[in-house]
Order: sequence, then C-alpha cells, then structure tokens
Amino acid sequence: MDGLPGQRTTWTFLTNHARILAAIADDPKMRIRDLAAHCRLTERAVQKIIFDLEQDGYLSHTRVGRSNIYRIEPDTVLRHPAEAGLTVATLLSVLAHDEVRRTSRADAGAPSDDR
Repeated sequence: MDGLPGQRTTWTFLTNHARILAAIADDPKMRIRDLAAHCRLTERAVQKIIFDLEQDGYLSHTRVGRSNIYRIEPDTVLRHPAEAGLTVATLLSVLAHDEVRRTSRADAGAPSDDR
C-alpha cells in the first residue's frame, strides 16, 4: 500500500488531538492556519482541539501581539485508562524520535522501513 500524501484512509493510529499536540511541540509559535494545513484539518477543527487541550490542562497559551505562543504541560497524564501513567512528554518523545528518523531518511534519500 503506497502512502500517497493526498490519500485518505478510513482510520489512523493517531488522533487529531495527538497530531496537533505534536505539531505544537515542534513549533510552539505555529499559527492555527499553519497547524490546520500541516495536520490536514480545518482551522475551526484546530481551534476546537486547542480549546479541548487547554480545558483539560495539556496546553496553555500566551498572547504576544497578534500571535499565540503555546506551552505544553509535559507532566500531564494521558486520559485513557489504557495509557494510565503515561505522560504527554512520553507520547511526544516517541513521536519526536519517529519524526527525526523519518526526516533523516527522507533527507538522505533512503527508503523508509515504515510498515
């Protein structure tokens, strides 16, 4: 199965909330418009996800001029009982490690070993 960039699937491994959190971890100054484009969501969906994450204490923001700077609360525990005890920092460390590996392989022109 080819992972074409525009291809839609019926399900994914990560939720949109996890994608937004990971994107903010990469760039805490990212605009909602850019988050939406990066995660392939509408701006309204991103606004709702950010609201959800802030309401539950995973994220906060500081207004600087016309922009927001987001701050992730790394010690906040994940919500689902199956992830009991795992923190946001643990989740993001796994995603960041994978992103570094994927990026370095793409830069080197090597085929991915993702399955």
